[in-house]
Amino acid sequence: MIRGAKSAAGRLMFASHFDALLLGRTGIVVAFHRVTDGDDPSGLSVGREMFERHCRFFTRHFRVIELADMVNRLERGEPLNRHLAITFDDGYMDNFENARPILERLSLPATFFVVSQWIGTRIQPWWDRERGVTHPWMTWDQVRTLSRRGFQIGAHTRTHADLGAVSGAAAIEEIVGGRAELERQLGLPVTLFAYPYGGPQHMADANLDLVKAAGFRCCCSCYGGVVRRGSDPFRIHRVAISPWYASPQQFGFELVREMSAA
Repeated sequence: MIRGAKSAAGRLMFASHFDALLLGRTGIVVAFHRVTDGDDPSGLSVGREMFERHCRFFTRHFRVIELADMVNRLERGEPLNRHLAITFDDGYMDNFENARPILERLSLPATFFVVSQWIGTRIQPWWDRERGVTHPWMTWDQVRTLSRRGFQIGAHTRTHADLGAVSGAAAIEEIVGGRAELERQLGLPVTLFAYPYGGPQHMADANLDLVKAAGFRCCCSCYGGVVRRGSDPFRIHRVAISPWYASPQQFGFELVREMSAA
């Protein structure tokens, strides 16, 4: 089924409230990377207009809450009745310049998972270097401003390490060191964690134990799926939002289809 047809099907599903039959008892965590206009072969960027369309769709069909509130519900064994949390990975400057104003205008909370050693630098990650492009990172002042404005800041390691490949002292430095750097810059405790790359193969069990021991309250993946009552806060599923979704309605259609196949 082509993306346009999926969008139409999703529009019908949500207009008729058929989605409530399958999504009514679930929680959703979505992950964005960049919010910037223009073509992006890497699939990490969503344009400003599309980002706002997604946000309005979330507001219309879900109960948008802070990720920490979703973790609270999981810890207390409370139901997740169409609650949705918005997150961002890495710490791109367009998160502050483009996404923040839209979130604030719509009064939506969000969590920004930042790579501590990239903030305020000109480091070019391998996926941008391969394409010969540069996307700037936020400054520490911008990260602190997000925090002061009520947004949550989470850890995403020091250098975007693959926690399925590193171990021992190197993993401790990435996990514990990243949290310490964030707390030193923010002057606040940092208790939310999302691991880089986000696939099941990118988080070793031993490193998940390190995340727990470091004092984090959750660990977010990024390979799709929903969150249910009783889900492990240290194995939170997230759905990455990319240009592959032609519309928010297609995103909704894919969610419902996944649930119906489960």
